Amino acid sequence: MHPKTRQILKTFEEINKIPRRSKHEEKLAMWLLEWAGNHNFEAKTDATNNVLIKVPSTPGYENSPGIVLQGHMDMVCEKCKESEHDFSKDPIRCVYEGDWLRGEGTSIGADNGIALAIGLVLAEAGRKGEIEHPPLELLFTVDEETGLTGASGLEEGFFEGRILLNLDSEDEGMFIVGCAGGQNSRVALPVEWELFDYGKEGGFGLFRLSVEGLEGGHSGVEIHRQRANGIQLLARMLAGLREKISAENLRLVFFSGGSVHNAIPNRAEAFIALLRSKEGLAEDFVSGFLQTLRDEYAESDPEIALNLKEVENRVIFETAEGKVARKEVPSGKVFSAGTEERLLGLLLGLPHGVHRLSDTIPGLVETSNNLATVRTEENEVRILSSQRSSVMSRLAEVTGKVETVAKLAGAQAEHECGYPAWEPDLQAGLLMKCRQVYAGTFGKEPEIRVVHAGLECGVIGSKCECIEMISFGPTIKDPHSPAERIYIPSIEKVWVFLENLLKSYR
Repeated sequence: MHPKTRQILKTFEEINKIPRRSKHEEKLAMWLLEWAGNHNFEAKTDATNNVLIKVPSTPGYENSPGIVLQGHMDMVCEKCKESEHDFSKDPIRCVYEGDWLRGEGTSIGADNGIALAIGLVLAEAGRKGEIEHPPLELLFTVDEETGLTGASGLEEGFFEGRILLNLDSEDEGMFIVGCAGGQNSRVALPVEWELFDYGKEGGFGLFRLSVEGLEGGHSGVEIHRQRANGIQLLARMLAGLREKISAENLRLVFFSGGSVHNAIPNRAEAFIALLRSKEGLAEDFVSGFLQTLRDEYAESDPEIALNLKEVENRVIFETAEGKVARKEVPSGKVFSAGTEERLLGLLLGLPHGVHRLSDTIPGLVETSNNLATVRTEENEVRILSSQRSSVMSRLAEVTGKVETVAKLAGAQAEHECGYPAWEPDLQAGLLMKCRQVYAGTFGKEPEIRVVHAGLECGVIGSKCECIEMISFGPTIKDPHSPAERIYIPSIEKVWVFLENLLKSYR
């Protein structure tokens, strides 16, 4: 293993000891500022809590153009069902398996903690005279995963460089030069409750109905793989079950699914009041529906699991985000029949998946939607939908579909401001230099790609005129899921390329 790879991994493990869920990066920001102070680097934060560490050039590079190395502090917090990990306080446990590094039942946070680790090790190596580089700025932003709010909050003059290397891509040997824009929609469906007595109604029990074992994944990276959406599968199952045993024998109490806007929901659960005499019929339906889904998703989601189990009438359960906050399923009331119909119709009608492929770039998803989360609150069911497109008019189109379906179901839709697409420039000088350095280093051409995932480059580019940007990074598989893992040999290749690229600016 390359000595710098070992140092990067050690630094990454230190970062993984610090909780950094989106919107809760303050402890990591403080750690970064302390790190800069301990290494005698100038550092500062802005009102959004983005961190900038300034690294002076090495001798002979004083007049070279300043370069910004950029990544984000937050991570998507996903875990396996059986994991008891608490992302608000527990360190991420790193597990080495041959050439791969993964988490212990959780996402590993390589997206994008590995960028921070590479930047810090590079700064330290330059200070020790181990590598040569121009003036550097390490720009570490907050809250990339839930709306790119850190990049959106960057103030003019916070950083000076006009060459930006974004280290948030997930395939070594690939340079990203463009990405989709995005917009989130928040849908609120009013809930009408009815009082319900399980005994007086003829022998009802409270049952948990769940969809689990799905692959999930990054909604910008894996949406084209047509992986199952746990929310829509659960809605399908509930609709079919109501038809099988009749709606009066099943009453919906609670519906929850998904975790964050940019992760395909890998699980969902509902609590239902079910007539116990119909439990056998319900179990038969669930078993048959499971086989149907395994046939439909044999390639993309082979581990689909459906469960129907009676629970205590005042069951306490952990929320789907994996937080320690807990909620109590209401045992004395159920959704009205009208609310059930509207909710299931809404969840089945909302778009999910690829909406359109690019006309100009073969295989590129142009427009998509992710039906991301559902939460039952006291007076409403809240649904989060996340749209992406590299064509802003089509982003508006699919967002309009979300709003139309919501209105038809009697719900209200509010749309966030969103973020712009990053338009590719295939003749950019930075791209030409990166291609030349990569080919000279490894004896082969890199792949040039525009991606459907959202990158902070789109936001930063809209704020800073005349800035050149490119995105690259080590190989990461299954980001935004408990199966997330990083390919260790790819870290060395990124380091060697980065070292040669910086040296070329003399």
